[in-house]
Amino acid sequence: MVSVGVLPILLTLSLFSPTEKSIERAFFQNDAKLIYALLSPKNQINISLPEPISFSDQVSSEQAFFLLRQIYSTFLTFEFYADSELPVIAKKNSLIFKARWSFKNRKSNNQYVLQVFFYLVKDTDWKITEIKAEKL
Repeated sequence: MVSVGVLPILLTLSLFSPTEKSIERAFFQNDAKLIYALLSPKNQINISLPEPISFSDQVSSEQAFFLLRQIYSTFLTFEFYADSELPVIAKKNSLIFKARWSFKNRKSNNQYVLQVFFYLVKDTDWKITEIKAEKL
C-alpha cells in the first residue's frame, strides 16, 4: 500500500517522465534545440560545467542554446542515462534530475564522464532552470 504522502511524488515523477525522455533524446542526438525547448524563458539559466567544457555563468535561454550547440559540435555523446541510484529528487513544484553523461572530443577522441544535475521547476510544463555537472 502506498502512503498518501507518497502519492504527490509518484504523480510528479510520472508527469516528469516525458521531460526526462526529451533530455535524454537531446543528448543522444546532440541537438541543442531539444534542450532549448525545455529551458525556462522567464529566468536566467545557471550553467556550471567542469573541464573539458569549463563554463560557469548565468545565461538567457538563447545564450544557453548557443552554448549547447557549441558543446554538441565539439563533443559527441555516446552514453547518457538516468542515475540508477536516485535519478529524481522531487519536491512539490521542483525536482532534480541526475544523469550520467559520457562523451568524447570529436577531434582528439578523448573521452569524459560527468554526472549532470538538471534543476527543473513546474510551470505549465517542466522547465530547466539550472544545469550543473561534476567529473566522475
